[in-house]
Amino acid sequence: MCLAVPGKIISVNGKDSLEKAGKVSFGGVIKEINLAYVPEACVGDYVIVHAGFAISKVDEEEAEEVFNYIKQISQLNGKEK
Repeated sequence: MCLAVPGKIISVNGKDSLEKAGKVSFGGVIKEINLAYVPEACVGDYVIVHAGFAISKVDEEEAEEVFNYIKQISQLNGKEK
């Protein structure tokens, strides 16, 4: 099973689009992500990330909807009160 999750870009580095990377926050967990597939992405944008690569941009509303689904799943599993 593959899973892609949204995250918010908090910094970008690399001038060449093939080497473009950035730090992406997933609810406070920050990971270095390859941005080569979304060269137009910039700080503040939300992206869908799979296997260390941002594969598309999404708007904030769609990202928040996914965050809410994840929170609901956590609550059903008794992980969050």
